[in-house]
Amino acid sequence: MSKYILHRILIAFPLILAVTTVVFVMLRVALPGDPAKVMAGDRASPEQIELIRRKLGLDRPVIEQYLIFLRNFAQGDLGRSVKFREPVLGVIAKAFPFTAKITVLSVTVGTGIGLLIGVMTAVYQRTWVDNLGIVVTVFFFSIPTFWLGLMLILIFAVGLRVLPVQGAGSWRHFIMPVATLAVGQSALIARLTRSSMIEVLSTDYVRTARSKGLAPRRVLISHALQNTLIPVITVVGLSVGGLLGGAVITESIFGLPGVGRLAIDAISNRDYPMIQGTVILVAASFVFVNLIVDIIYAFVDPRIRYE
Repeated sequence: MSKYILHRILIAFPLILAVTTVVFVMLRVALPGDPAKVMAGDRASPEQIELIRRKLGLDRPVIEQYLIFLRNFAQGDLGRSVKFREPVLGVIAKAFPFTAKITVLSVTVGTGIGLLIGVMTAVYQRTWVDNLGIVVTVFFFSIPTFWLGLMLILIFAVGLRVLPVQGAGSWRHFIMPVATLAVGQSALIARLTRSSMIEVLSTDYVRTARSKGLAPRRVLISHALQNTLIPVITVVGLSVGGLLGGAVITESIFGLPGVGRLAIDAISNRDYPMIQGTVILVAASFVFVNLIVDIIYAFVDPRIRYE
């Protein structure tokens, strides 16, 4: 078990290095124009542009810039934000808790509801419960996130006036953002759980457990559900990674000061160091969450760690 975990951790470091390298190259080489001119604005003098270029180290060869970037990155230094005039890592650290909170709540609520609906529709297959579950999940999975968020604002904030529109001052500010993200999550988990559960319920070991006279609830939870969780864990891990990277649309609609909105503001203000920092955070979130998912796999299915 320890060798399996160590192996996965060792794989994560080269992935993060590769992603940070791609981000660096894309911002320095692939993007058209001079970043210093873009950040300085159209009315900046040549002296101002040159000053920005020296501050960002853009006057040095690309290889030297990359080595300096790696050294600073290893020390936790992602540069200084042009807009906030603060270290990028510090600005992201202030915004990340809001994104983490909405991510954990959305994934928890969505996964719980999705598992419940998926199990019920699989157990009561080809009945009105199954048909209703399929219609509801397909409907909610097809709803665009931005439209659902706007409708929730229109109903609960503008119409009924029971929830605040924007901000993050209290728990009431998170109800609509969490609902917006959890609806699609629950529909996806429900569909995936149903298909996996139907397949598992038809296996020999489940029929054997039933023939032994085990209680239906025990067969369902101990034998069927546990073997259904592998694909569900995969989807949950991808969802967590994506939301931690920044629920851009949702945070923008509800005015949450999270990483997603920070990235949008950085792009609007041509804040290259901040863009670089938020993109690296997105990539590192995916790598870290996938590492956790791989470790959870080993606990859920012991066969994985022995392969």
